[in-house]
Amino acid sequence: MFSFSITKTCKDTKARLGKFTTAHGEVITPVFMPVGTQGTVKAMLPEELIELGAEIILGNTYHLSLRPGHETIKKLGGLHKFMNWKGPILTDSGGFQVFSLGREQKCVRAFVRSCDGPEKTNAPRHYCLGGQATNQRTNEPISSKVTEEGVHFQTPIDGGLKHFLTPELAIEIQEALGSDIMMVLDECLPHGENEARTRSSMELSLRWAERCLKARTSQNALFGIVQGGMYKELRKEYIERLLVIASPERAKQSHVVNCVQGIASPPAADRNDGVNFNGYAIGGLSVGEPNELMYDIADHCTDFLPKDKPRYLMGVGTPEDLLECIERGVDMFDCVWPTRNARTATLITTSGDINAKNAKHKDDANPPDSACACYTCRNYSMAYLRHMYMCNEIVGSRLGTIHNLHFYIDLIRNIRSAIEEERFAEFKREFLKRRATC
Repeated sequence: MFSFSITKTCKDTKARLGKFTTAHGEVITPVFMPVGTQGTVKAMLPEELIELGAEIILGNTYHLSLRPGHETIKKLGGLHKFMNWKGPILTDSGGFQVFSLGREQKCVRAFVRSCDGPEKTNAPRHYCLGGQATNQRTNEPISSKVTEEGVHFQTPIDGGLKHFLTPELAIEIQEALGSDIMMVLDECLPHGENEARTRSSMELSLRWAERCLKARTSQNALFGIVQGGMYKELRKEYIERLLVIASPERAKQSHVVNCVQGIASPPAADRNDGVNFNGYAIGGLSVGEPNELMYDIADHCTDFLPKDKPRYLMGVGTPEDLLECIERGVDMFDCVWPTRNARTATLITTSGDINAKNAKHKDDANPPDSACACYTCRNYSMAYLRHMYMCNEIVGSRLGTIHNLHFYIDLIRNIRSAIEEERFAEFKREFLKRRATC
């Protein structure tokens, strides 16, 4: 079960309040989703996330399918039971990690073989993830190869064993995990690809999106993903064609054809919107482009996306990014920024970001943020936090993560109130001013 409704729209911007309902509860939008990559939001217990006010978290299909394996998780009752999280879960398709995991090891992903040419081609596309990511048996660079059928890849997680991810398998894995919101499999390009290459990738991702829609057998929600690089016309065309793929009219036509061919297919009205996408994500941003370009493309996409479906900007971002993109009509966000920064001693505050290891905090009796009511700020000084980080104590990462996630969730709460009270523009202006001048 999945439903979405808009409850308030800002008069001066595209910002909006909404609510979606899943089998595991309701979520108010705008919303920030903490990232639980491997069945855990790093350094946090589920009970602590609930206390912070987290409404929905994100799981990583790529990692969970490799270990402990989606079949194992399904056998143990699904991801919710496995990780003891009773609220909604969104899972990605695994595509982004397949194409970009090497970047986390400071490797450069190089496009090795040109794929320009006909819109539909079976020519494989090779990506070298290179650097430290190597096959432990052959010492060759880990790589992925894209074909019409799916993507062949190796991963350093299991020593370079060969895997094959298809749109159908991406849906099968997410249904086994039991996620409330699933994502289609798409091809993820780095920033800077030319228009011909971007179109070729876009055509493939559209075909994969249709295959994902057809492969869906559960009542889990499924979101389409908009690609098209930094090319506005491609983005607009992608959205228009994605809507055609998801249209009930197309589904009815398909049903008629199936009946003529003797293929069993229930009417669209009996399929719980299974022939449609329940929401739409904007992919392919925050991949190295300037912030203003990211905001411009997100703004362009929300002009054409359906108003009655949630809009999710994948992998974004900083507090500033959230405000800018909520203003442009985005409803959902996820990012490792608050949790990863917490583990590297960066604390996010209303007065700017703090390096907790800085020597000036050695004798600092103040909390990280005097305006923050989180557990960390109520109980610990910067001097103590610096000591924990300098000693590489786990509690430093835990206290930092509690603070940073509280900051994000509280920011979202304040944004919702500002939209409801018709003062979003003023709130954004004052918030950004404080962050920029400190």
